[in-house]
Amino acid sequence: MFARSGARYTGVMTQGTESSDVPAATPSLNPAASRLLEQISRQGPFEAVDLLLEHPDELVVSVLTFENPAIADEILWLLPEERRNRILEAATAAQREQWSRNHSFPEDSVGRLMSPPTAVLRPDHQVKDAIERLRPIVKKALVSYGWVVDEQGRLVGVLVFRELLFAQAEQRLDELMVKNPFSLRPELSLQEAMREALRRHFPVYPVCDESGRLLGILRGENLFEQQAFELSAQAGTMVGVEKEERLATPWSRSLKFRHPWLQLNLFTAFIAAAVVGVFQDTLDRLVVLAVFLPVLAGQSGNTGCQALAVALRGMTLGELDPGKARQVAMKEGLLGLLNGGLVGLTAAAGMLLFAKSQGHPAAWTLALVVLIAMIGSCTVSGISGAVVPVTLKRLGADPATASSIFLTTATDVVSMGMFLALASWLIP
Repeated sequence: MFARSGARYTGVMTQGTESSDVPAATPSLNPAASRLLEQISRQGPFEAVDLLLEHPDELVVSVLTFENPAIADEILWLLPEERRNRILEAATAAQREQWSRNHSFPEDSVGRLMSPPTAVLRPDHQVKDAIERLRPIVKKALVSYGWVVDEQGRLVGVLVFRELLFAQAEQRLDELMVKNPFSLRPELSLQEAMREALRRHFPVYPVCDESGRLLGILRGENLFEQQAFELSAQAGTMVGVEKEERLATPWSRSLKFRHPWLQLNLFTAFIAAAVVGVFQDTLDRLVVLAVFLPVLAGQSGNTGCQALAVALRGMTLGELDPGKARQVAMKEGLLGLLNGGLVGLTAAAGMLLFAKSQGHPAAWTLALVVLIAMIGSCTVSGISGAVVPVTLKRLGADPATASSIFLTTATDVVSMGMFLALASWLIP
């Protein structure tokens, strides 16, 4: 691991890692680029592409350079191929190589968030040489660390700049650097990277391949920004709202995003309706049951959503370790059982009073049916809330994607089916 530094990294690129290369600082954004960056920051990726198509390649390069690397990657590869190639040609060699490299890694991985390495130095550099190499950089940007690499580009140390204040001009960097530094792997998921970041709190992290070669850097601010975006999008994703949709998304694109999930929701609603249809004779005979169907569905659905929210939060924060899914499901099942028993007593009392007010001869039996059905449906919904996202993840899908729709189907079918089946069995 390397020491913490108070300096905040602000986007510095190098043209290469050879000792003869002088790192070049990223130029400041001009007013036009700043305004455009502000505009696309409020847009979804599709709307950002539409906006960028109207501007020159050089301006687009400037904006994408200062954008969050993961968002820049998404925007860049949504552009038409011809325009994307022109933009890549207009970028610096270092930026072009970095963008192409980033896109080779999976989505939601560290590799997608990498920026070009900054302040690349050699272990045999003397302090005076390092200062001269850094001088043109620090005039335009603040940097936190110097990345010390060998001739093969492998990261061998990290230089904390405050060490230069007390060093002799002729001292070599390998005498000052932190050796065997901590680094992230590019294929690491953002959840795992977030866990490491919460333990270390570095402003910038080096990203190296399995041989130790420095591929890029990950800014802590970009990691937390991306994680915050994923968390904010989770609530919408649960009900079929794509994370690409923003307030500025045109209605036509919003319709395209949302409508397929509504059709799926309608199909699952038909399944629940079919369960009710099976017990049509029971409903015709015991009309009082129809009053409590929404009560059961609502309570069990809410229980499942509570379990789903906790499970998704744990998965997003990397707290759900492999092999713990069963334990989580058992815990949520127990909570569903206990909560179902408590709300079941209240609901049973409500059914008893309502049935007696209607002069129904089986009022006590109806109350018992409500109690048992509430306990059973809440237990199943709690387990389902934990199992649905885990199952979606194992199938290779986003665990939050329309999870609420699948959960609602399970809870509706179980709660209504159990309620009507018990009534048919216990009340002749």
